Amino acid sequence: MCLLLSSLYLGEMDLKPTQVGAKKPGEQKHPKEASSSSLQCMHLAVVACGDRLEETLIMLKSAVLFSNRRLCFHIFAEDSLKPEFEKKLKEWPSSYTKKFESNIYPITFSVGNAQEWKKLFKPCAAQRLFLPVILKDVDSLLYVDTDVLFLRPIDDIWHLLREFNSTQLAAMAPEHEIPKIGWYSRFARHPYYGTTGVNSGVMLMNLTRIRSTQFKNSLIPGGLTWEEMLYPLYQKYKNYITWGDQDLLNIIFYFNPECLYVFPCQWNYRPDHCMYGSNCRGAEDEGVSILHGNRGVYHDDKQPTFKALYEVIRDFPFEDNLFQSLYYPLQSKFLDTVHTLCGRIPQVFLKQIEKTMKKVYENRVIVYLGANHRY
Repeated sequence: MCLLLSSLYLGEMDLKPTQVGAKKPGEQKHPKEASSSSLQCMHLAVVACGDRLEETLIMLKSAVLFSNRRLCFHIFAEDSLKPEFEKKLKEWPSSYTKKFESNIYPITFSVGNAQEWKKLFKPCAAQRLFLPVILKDVDSLLYVDTDVLFLRPIDDIWHLLREFNSTQLAAMAPEHEIPKIGWYSRFARHPYYGTTGVNSGVMLMNLTRIRSTQFKNSLIPGGLTWEEMLYPLYQKYKNYITWGDQDLLNIIFYFNPECLYVFPCQWNYRPDHCMYGSNCRGAEDEGVSILHGNRGVYHDDKQPTFKALYEVIRDFPFEDNLFQSLYYPLQSKFLDTVHTLCGRIPQVFLKQIEKTMKKVYENRVIVYLGANHRY
């Protein structure tokens, strides 16, 4: 089982994140105050390289639109994207920028060959493996890929941290619901978690536990810390993995299954859940909570239902009415997708977002009435 250590030295890294929207010019934070603030917000991390600027901003926009508690964004980006992120985030209305603070970090790998890590699967994707090492002052974190959209408050998935038992330190959804048509169960040449593997596009992490755990592995008889394990594990399996860092995570949790909490498919809903026929029961019952448009489906016409959601959130003016400028245009766009298998189940995509918007509207009405009934 996972062995928690009492202390762990992870070494120092020269990382200087740029902070956007967190403090006024010339204002300084006392370290203890910063730590307290860090505990109060929900931490969201993303890695953006190449042409992923717009996709990342739309993901962050969906997070801010629907979440209740304050958010702390941790954006890991290539140097060329840093000024663009700073500029775009500052352009958002103050009513929304006050809901989050944002830190922008360079792409950095603490162990192994940086060029190898950068080329693993997709540019910079392996950065997520190093979040426990880099974000030493962060206790818990939600990592998502750039092609994710939140259709309900992040608060709701954040609450799943409370459901972790004493050994669990991360949470992901299954890669597939049906083993006989899953990728790992048919093609993997390396160990993977469970019967279908897990998808790392949405990953909830208790970083404190990860940093203080000795992991079982196929390298040595004893345990290794997270950082000690990463590069040797990659070297051993690099000729057998297809999906890069996700495969490495599957290998890690194959040897440490008691460390993983598996959440249902509606928290990481992908085209695979509907393009062969609906196979995510949780989404059928509750609606999609987090949409994951992998395989570039936001930018082609293969899955118009996913593309419709992306475009409507992208085009939504921040200060407009959610129902008039987001929900109704989405319903209209969905009428053009009924010829596809995913488009035949619009309720799966609309159920949760409708519920979320009603709550947002009700909260705004309560705040408005409260402000106008003060004596």
